[in-house]
Amino acid sequence: MARSVNRVILLGNLGKDAELAYLPSGQAVAKFTMATNRAVKDKNGEWQDEADWHNVVLWREQAERLTQYLTKGQKIYLEGRIKYRTWEGKDGAKHNATDIIADRVVFVTGRGADEGAQAGARPAAAQSPARPAAAPAAAPTPAAGQEEGLSPDITDEDIPF
Repeated sequence: MARSVNRVILLGNLGKDAELAYLPSGQAVAKFTMATNRAVKDKNGEWQDEADWHNVVLWREQAERLTQYLTKGQKIYLEGRIKYRTWEGKDGAKHNATDIIADRVVFVTGRGADEGAQAGARPAAAQSPARPAAAPAAAPTPAAGQEEGLSPDITDEDIPF
């Protein structure tokens, strides 16, 4: 059987605080937006920053552990995969969304004196209890062909945000 790759690596800043919610099954899910920037020349030859926005989703224990630390402006590095969703709304309109399902999150910069430092670069004694030096280990990814614990009867409208 031929294999394929669906891998995303992003380095950017959070556009808003992560929102934690629970599915009716009790499974945790967190969502947030993340911006990545690049420089492009405008019509006048001037360099301008252009941002791309990404919808990011975390599942299970990782969602519960990291939500309190994922705040607006925080710079993170993440690895994950692209997930395309299509659904029909209550009004009958077709909706599409593209999400990044993150399986690894690393905090690149902190707040205050540690600004600009790589996460995990500080000695253990200097770690703040309010913020981890590095993201906890990523939650295991689902087995091949297995979704994030969703059954076919759960739709996007079951997610409370």
